[in-house]
Amino acid sequence: MVKRREFLAHTGLLAGAAAFWPWKYVAGMQAAPEEVTTESRAASEPQEAALSFITSNSLSLNFYQGALNLLASNTQVMPGYKSPVLIEGSVYRGIWLECAPHEGLAYAGIRPDIARNNHLAFFELQREDGQLPCNIKLTEIGHGQIQMVVPIAATAWELSQKTGDSHLLNVAYSSCSKWDAWLRRYRNTRHTGLCEGFCTFDTGHDNSPRWTGLPNRCPDGDARKCPPVDSLPRLSPDLSATVYGGRIALASMARALGRDSEANHWLEDAAVLRAAILNRLYDAEDAAFYDVDPQNQFVRIRSDVMSRVLGEHVVDQALFETIYKKQIHNPHAFWAPYPLPSIALDDPSFVRPIPLNSWGGASQALTALRATRWMEHYGRPADLAHLMQRWVAALVQAGDFRQQIDPQSGIFSNDPPGYSPAALVFLDFTWRLSGVRKAEEKIEWNVRPQENAERSSFRRRVTPMLTAEIKYESGHAELLLNGRQLCTTGSIVRLVTNRDGKFESAVGISSETSSVVLQQRAGKKRSFSIEPNNSIELA
Repeated sequence: MVKRREFLAHTGLLAGAAAFWPWKYVAGMQAAPEEVTTESRAASEPQEAALSFITSNSLSLNFYQGALNLLASNTQVMPGYKSPVLIEGSVYRGIWLECAPHEGLAYAGIRPDIARNNHLAFFELQREDGQLPCNIKLTEIGHGQIQMVVPIAATAWELSQKTGDSHLLNVAYSSCSKWDAWLRRYRNTRHTGLCEGFCTFDTGHDNSPRWTGLPNRCPDGDARKCPPVDSLPRLSPDLSATVYGGRIALASMARALGRDSEANHWLEDAAVLRAAILNRLYDAEDAAFYDVDPQNQFVRIRSDVMSRVLGEHVVDQALFETIYKKQIHNPHAFWAPYPLPSIALDDPSFVRPIPLNSWGGASQALTALRATRWMEHYGRPADLAHLMQRWVAALVQAGDFRQQIDPQSGIFSNDPPGYSPAALVFLDFTWRLSGVRKAEEKIEWNVRPQENAERSSFRRRVTPMLTAEIKYESGHAELLLNGRQLCTTGSIVRLVTNRDGKFESAVGISSETSSVVLQQRAGKKRSFSIEPNNSIELA
């Protein structure tokens, strides 16, 4: 482990940190460039880190630092693009369109430059006809499948908003518009308006029964060509949802660029696509989304396709409740002891024993990382917290960062370690469970004392002039804004404030009803109870 003084100096925490945090273990992250202080500041003056995590629990600290070290070692330069990117790691020596932009977004609080590169690499290597590479590896730049899950338009839009990056916004809008046109031209051969799957790798579902017996790639390494197989092409819910989410993001980009008529056009096209997904790819009896083959028959395999559709917010709240109750939150289907399996536990196609790199049943780190994109949106923060706790526990128990776990035992498959998505899961979930987060113009305080830690702290620079911090000691939390105490509490609860520290709402993030007591300044005490997943106004 890096010595305390050396590590503090490396992360820019040396000035002042030792005075406030006298115990042994410290971890921090370098400040994002957009939050660096003005140029007039003396070059020799240390800069405060944008994020810092401090704890008295050496095991937790060492694992946290291990995640940071792994991501740093997986930051590499790929052929065809001059700047470093965060690669997938383990046996995957490159970046893939389905996940690298989203992983970059998850890494943005630590390395916003790498988050940016994980998008620009695909845009720079886009072909003249609009096709984005499916992957950029040490050995090749691939075009043999489309390999989409989280829309690159959506992550580029969110990243540009977080960082104020107008260049990224302009490049992303142009590139993603061309990509959408390419998909319309080459992946709508049945003229349904839906996006079609031609091969296994189109959806990144390696070794999934969803694609049993079908080619992994398109003929001649050309994603424009559908293999000559009777059951292809398929109308794919997740690919169509990805296109839908991309169009929603393109509408937001267009609006931000002052192109209101284009924004309206994107929204109209998105609405048409959404209707097609719901009308043709959803089975109400099963409360599930399925592929539809050329004979217009459902391919009835219940898979994580459902969570991918939810990830783009295709369904409304009422339909979500149905799907969630019957499938996602059903302990016999997807709500396994270690959620979320890639195939429902009670689906006959679930593959056992679980092989390596299997989307035939294993719970994947990628799926866990993506869960934050829809569980909060549909009002399930307590359930998300449960999922996050299970993954954090499994990772710490394993002692390293691997790709997939058995959804019932929580034991990781014996694939090589060094997997970036698993490290991002640990870092992101650690902050979401017990730390401070920026939520647009609000501050989100997730109060949950860490187990086996007498003392710990989560500190985040919200703006160059505003720092939010949760200090934990002996099971109690103290909320501080620029060093000014807002309250103390021993409860598990999410508190939302504005940037002046005024309390606006509380959210139930515990699996049980929380009796919350807030001891505020000047002796004022506030008490209330809150149910899991519920929200109450505090203003």
